[in-house]
Amino acid sequence: MTTPLAEVLEGQRAAEVRRAARALLKEPLLRAAGPSVDAFRLVRQHASELREWFDRNTGWRLQVDAETARLYRTPGTLDDASHPAREASRAAVPFTRRRYVLLCLALACLERGENQIALGRLAEQVVLDAADPQLLAAGVAFTLERRDERLDLAAVVRLLLRYGVLRRVAGEEDAYVSGSGDVLYDVERRVLAGMLATRVGPSLVAAESADERLAELTAETALDSDDLRFRALRRSLTRRLLDDPVLYYAELTDTELAYLTRQRGFLTARITELTGLVAEVRAEGIAMVDPYDDLADLRMPEQGTRGHITLLLTERLAAVAGPVSFVELQQWVRELAAVHGGFWSKAAREPGSEPELVEQAVERLTALGLVSRTADGVAPRPALARYAVGEAVVLDPGVSTTRKAPKR
Repeated sequence: MTTPLAEVLEGQRAAEVRRAARALLKEPLLRAAGPSVDAFRLVRQHASELREWFDRNTGWRLQVDAETARLYRTPGTLDDASHPAREASRAAVPFTRRRYVLLCLALACLERGENQIALGRLAEQVVLDAADPQLLAAGVAFTLERRDERLDLAAVVRLLLRYGVLRRVAGEEDAYVSGSGDVLYDVERRVLAGMLATRVGPSLVAAESADERLAELTAETALDSDDLRFRALRRSLTRRLLDDPVLYYAELTDTELAYLTRQRGFLTARITELTGLVAEVRAEGIAMVDPYDDLADLRMPEQGTRGHITLLLTERLAAVAGPVSFVELQQWVRELAAVHGGFWSKAAREPGSEPELVEQAVERLTALGLVSRTADGVAPRPALARYAVGEAVVLDPGVSTTRKAPKR
């Protein structure tokens, strides 16, 4: 029979494992120094249990040593571009294709380099590597003579500083961007070595197209038995439940849907036990909802003018039955500004700001799985119905309110 003390200790252990798992899901690379020290300590303490869970349920490898904890996390789907890396600054500008190429080139240069490097020297090596004929044939070229290109490289470096690949010794990136100075970094080689998250080494991939290469880099081992095929299904669906804001049944293959129908309770219970995420099951799909609201990279609603505009557009979109054009969305913003503009920033009230505001809102709603883009606008997706506004509810004479209707 379990004693009360044993129950308390088991509860504490489970809570620690949950905090460690959530820390890894939030930041797959943790270091023994800096702001992640407490999370790293928990991950290292419970590394064996976490390693077994992630390997069995997601296929993600967890490597922990005295200095770093690295969860080699690969996405559930390879064609979702709605959650890019973002600049490590208050603006949090999303990475463009050019910045991703610069990131890969910078990592390659750092791998070959010494334990210290100046930003100017890194830039020179990146320019040399960018002269590769295959990159030029793909339309990729860098001189880093223009300010916008230097800004892109500075954004890449700040991301590497955030991950701990680089440690600033002297100088500031702004000085390099303006052409008035340089920056010196220490290269943390152990962290650098753990950046690449693939199942196969890139040098072993024979495919030529980007999509085929990405598929080979992340492919499971040969699925030549029922057990291996079921394991691959379990891992793929668990990754998508952890990664995707909403897992829509319509996006699954017949085999995936049949497996999920049989194993839904088991899969969601395992995720809830480890992470605290709660399954919201509806007719169209499943969303793993975070009651603590700190795992998602995007939130809905969000504070500020853009968050308010996005929420208002969402409520209108939830009331329509079909696609809405960008022109109509921009008209909605103008109408909403007449009513709510007093709460918005000055820039959002300026004539001509509507296209940018609509694009920002659509980008967020697409990433959250609430709408899909069409040729000239957006189409609401089923999960958007949870933001529909119900009819007014009279509380007292002269007082009314609206009620959110989480329709199914």
